[in-house]
Amino acid sequence: MSRRDKCTGPIPGEYPVRFGTAELIADADRRDSWLLSVDGVAQSYVDLADPTHLEFDYVRRIADVIDSLPAGPLEALHLGGAGCTLPRYLAATRPGSRQLVFDADAELIELVREQLDLRSVPNLRVRITDARAGVATRRDDSADIVVADVFERGTLANGIATREFTTDVARVLRPAGTYLMNIADGPGLLFSRRVVATVFESFPHALLLAEPGVLRGRRFGNVVLAASVNELPAEAVTARAASAAFPARCIAGEDLEIFAGRAKPLTDEAPMKAPPLPGDPLGPSKN
Repeated sequence: MSRRDKCTGPIPGEYPVRFGTAELIADADRRDSWLLSVDGVAQSYVDLADPTHLEFDYVRRIADVIDSLPAGPLEALHLGGAGCTLPRYLAATRPGSRQLVFDADAELIELVREQLDLRSVPNLRVRITDARAGVATRRDDSADIVVADVFERGTLANGIATREFTTDVARVLRPAGTYLMNIADGPGLLFSRRVVATVFESFPHALLLAEPGVLRGRRFGNVVLAASVNELPAEAVTARAASAAFPARCIAGEDLEIFAGRAKPLTDEAPMKAPPLPGDPLGPSKN
């Protein structure tokens, strides 16, 4: 793999990675900004000059939740890395945060290291491992936030949404910790309803964020789910999401319980295959 050109910066083009062919595309409208895709599905948008710029709406929604939490550095565990947009954001907005990323695609991570200056992010470690295997190695009560954004070949990785895995995430989180999950779903949001039902078994408090059109079942899109043992700052998150350039709705409390309805939790023995992401590089994506 070609090393990053120190004079001209990242080198656009295609690169072979574990789960397909990655492509780096420069944003013609924004200096030092890059779209990273794999097999035509957007993985990340990275602004090397301003890591607080979040181009993808769903990443902004995750950040809305994190920004609404008490101030100060965080111990963060990221499941799924790609361009590591959110770790870069946290390093900039919460200095002193210590972050660990688990990602199964060694070639993709090496590409990001070499071309998108990943080594410059302070207090960030990346381990090449499956998300479930990685979480199993973590100590109890060792993370303030766990962010799951784990897609393989355009589909949510197997076993990420089950009761067994969610229980292990709850073990790793500190008592006041927050679990954040990116879900891709289509009309009816059947998968999202089952994920909510699953999360409620481990976390008494949760909220869900999505664009109104996605919630109405009109189109495929990203759904962000946040959960905690403690009450979440739903009002603050709602205000942030509603004032965004592309507003999102926040569902929490009784409304979220109604949303889940009679959906059954997902288990390792009875999983449900998540809907695949569309191929549009500007559509639902990773981070």
